[in-house]
Amino acid sequence: MTEYLTIDGNTIAYDVLGDGPLVVLAHGIGDSRHSYRFLAPALAAKGYRVANVDIRGCGDSSLGWDGYSRTDIAGDLVAVVRHLGGPAVLIGQSISGGAATIAAATAPDVITGVVELAPFTRAQSVDLGGLLRVKRFRSGYTQIAKVMFGGSLASWKKYLDLAMPVKPADWHTELARIESKLSEPGRMKVLQAMCKASPADAGAQLANVTCPVLVVVGSLDPDWADPSAEARRVIADLPRGRGELAVIEGAGHYPHAQTPDEVLALALPFLAENLPRA
Repeated sequence: MTEYLTIDGNTIAYDVLGDGPLVVLAHGIGDSRHSYRFLAPALAAKGYRVANVDIRGCGDSSLGWDGYSRTDIAGDLVAVVRHLGGPAVLIGQSISGGAATIAAATAPDVITGVVELAPFTRAQSVDLGGLLRVKRFRSGYTQIAKVMFGGSLASWKKYLDLAMPVKPADWHTELARIESKLSEPGRMKVLQAMCKASPADAGAQLANVTCPVLVVVGSLDPDWADPSAEARRVIADLPRGRGELAVIEGAGHYPHAQTPDEVLALALPFLAENLPRA
């Protein structure tokens, strides 16, 4: 059942599965909470209360927000945690990985750990060498640019094809759902705004994170020429000893949808350590 939290006159949609310590899931740009359709029930089955969130402007959440930065999204996630009663571990993918970093830095009283999946958490510079060397990265970069500046839904679908090297069994149905949602008036504008939002605000907060952080990347993520190198940079900017890296071979930008069993296996020990049961 979809529930709604009102924030500044707008609404954040989410659903809750299971009972136990709270885990909050937040997806990436151009997507919705359906991205976690495999991971959410698996976590609930392991004894967690899982709040699966549509970030602002996406899925069933409302349009018309004043901004779509990682700082904005972080504020919404903290509001959801406080509304549902923390503490919580945040699992955030892509833009929401950066947002989860900010939430952890600014609300340490309710965020006890962060799992960042394929996160954009640092300011990005143009990797000219990577563009020349790595076709996967060059192709993804080209399609994202067409989305960012032209609002091309066809380019977004081509990017998703690159970002999901091996497709889940329900991929055609899921892609049709994504296409239908982004065809709604205003949704592509949100996707473009999020594409243009700098991760610098998240990078500036890395040094202020006091809880443990698990960074998970796929080896075939087209968003970086070397995904594991980017993840190591994120960890290097955290306080010493706070970050841990896991690389899933063959996964792209959506490991939770492409390789949910591997993500679950990584998440469960992290949750057991950082979200103790009463």
